[in-house]
Amino acid sequence: MWRVSGDMAPETPTGVDHTEQGGVGLLSVGTADGPTAESVVPAPREAGPVRSAWQRGLARYGYRAPERPDLAEQLMPPMPDGPGVTPRRVEPSPLLAGWGIVLPAALWSWLCRWSGWLGPLAVALFGGVLRFSNLGEPSALIFDETYYAKDAYALWHGGYEIAWPDDANAKIMAPDQSIPFRTDPSYIVHPPVGKWLIGLGEQLYGMNPFGWRFMMAVLGTLSILMIARIGRRLFRSTLLGCVAGLLLSVDGLHFVMSRAALLDLVVMFWCLAAFGFLLLDRDRTRGLIARRLETEPGGEWLFLGWRPYRLAAAVCIGLTCATKWSGLYMLAAFWLLGALWDASARRLAGARRWLAFGIWDASLALLVMPLVAASVYLASWTGWFLSSSVPGQGGYGRDWAVHRAGLSPEYVQGIKMPFQVDMTWVPDALRSLWHYHATMYDFHTHLTSPHTYQSNPWSWLVLGRPVSYFYESPKSGQPGCRASECAREVLGIGTPLLWWAGVVALLYCLYRWALRRDWRAGAILCGLAAGYLPWFMYQQRTIFLFYAVAFVPFLVLAVTMMIGALIGPANASRDRRVIGATGAGLLILAVMWNFLYFYPLYTGETIPMDDWRARMWFTSWI
Repeated sequence: MWRVSGDMAPETPTGVDHTEQGGVGLLSVGTADGPTAESVVPAPREAGPVRSAWQRGLARYGYRAPERPDLAEQLMPPMPDGPGVTPRRVEPSPLLAGWGIVLPAALWSWLCRWSGWLGPLAVALFGGVLRFSNLGEPSALIFDETYYAKDAYALWHGGYEIAWPDDANAKIMAPDQSIPFRTDPSYIVHPPVGKWLIGLGEQLYGMNPFGWRFMMAVLGTLSILMIARIGRRLFRSTLLGCVAGLLLSVDGLHFVMSRAALLDLVVMFWCLAAFGFLLLDRDRTRGLIARRLETEPGGEWLFLGWRPYRLAAAVCIGLTCATKWSGLYMLAAFWLLGALWDASARRLAGARRWLAFGIWDASLALLVMPLVAASVYLASWTGWFLSSSVPGQGGYGRDWAVHRAGLSPEYVQGIKMPFQVDMTWVPDALRSLWHYHATMYDFHTHLTSPHTYQSNPWSWLVLGRPVSYFYESPKSGQPGCRASECAREVLGIGTPLLWWAGVVALLYCLYRWALRRDWRAGAILCGLAAGYLPWFMYQQRTIFLFYAVAFVPFLVLAVTMMIGALIGPANASRDRRVIGATGAGLLILAVMWNFLYFYPLYTGETIPMDDWRARMWFTSWI
């Protein structure tokens, strides 16, 4: 039920019958609808003998030489548990029996069969309770909620963002609330999807802190479930999947962003969903190749199916870009990742022209994925398109192209073009949107106004400069303050021990990818690089640590992979496993303690000023 091996390649469940077909051992399992990504899995292999005196000597200290799996298992490693994999009858657990716990055979078999869902759901429930607890506090518009909560309300009530009066915040937060909605358009610099989601919570629960934070808490909770399932599939271990979910649930930055109406958690959610769909596509495609090997050993395959999971990934990337433009880097990174996975699968399967077919796969994906993502992006602007083109009566810039000559720009990036092209054939709405986007791009690339909490991306991984979303200094006698002076703060900072362990884990992943050719490490590094490295191109831009929430799931997966290595291979000696599991357990407990220690700063609790100062480990955190 909870298996993990050294390189996190799982043991095949015992008691499952298998047959040899066409020289490739495949488990005879599936569903009435045909084989699935989890149903076509290799048969178990027998352990090979230790071949050299050197290896025999190392074996005395727990070393086991890596076993080379057969071709089918290399293409599609077996899943650890689940319907179609776990037998309907599972032997009782010796561990539980040793503790005197005896479960009915049917219940135990059902738990083992569905542990791949029950474990992640339990972890997500834990993280969800944390995120929804007292979600409406602080009862204020904290940090950039002052923009996005109101923009979200405007989108749902008018289809486009509006200019709010200066006293809007006070009226919204007043006991006798009045919302000063009007139709004057406002210039905004981010696409609308994240604000549409924030507004959904406002539609359900009202224009109040709980309402505009509700959907962020939902997405934060769902992302915990997703990373647990992604980790399970990536490492072929339900235990490690649940560890990934647990670590994400107690990361401070992810926690704070799940309780604030900002856009970056939405970016993280769709990026993680896209990665998960790509992982499903990888397994589905390799399962297809494994099945074709049964009938065409060494054959060539040009078409690998319609790739529904890859299309779903493209939709998610489109939603990412429609929240913030940083999703464009994810599109490039995940296209490259998918292309490399396709080429390696064909090469592993023995295709003679694997490189040519790999280029074909990459070209097809390069055509389809951006097209799907762009379609989703344009659809996200529907409210703006449907608004009036009469000046002052629709979305900002909606009327720009009306009665304007349809010529291409005279200058591009400050360079005068040798000629201009007639663009009158392009609809006015699209030309207006293009001009609007040009001004947005100019804003983003020239945003250099200094900010108290801005930080350089070089400092992000070590949490050099967090962001204070909210701060008050209650005095003695005020609600919650029993000392002479107190502090109340919401600090956007990751759980320090988790992030610092993540730095070590990233080095481990670099080693696994560069020297051991571990595709899982490469996938983790690809996702993290897409969310992190592009910010180094904007050294002069005003940027903040909370942008890093987009790659937090990949940092967590790196730590999880390192924990799997600490636990050790399934065939290691008992002492090795005990020591490794103890070290891994202590690391997880330390991260959870660290989260609890900083919990008052994540939730805006009122604490004595001395306790607040004790948590300011570095002067740059103040």
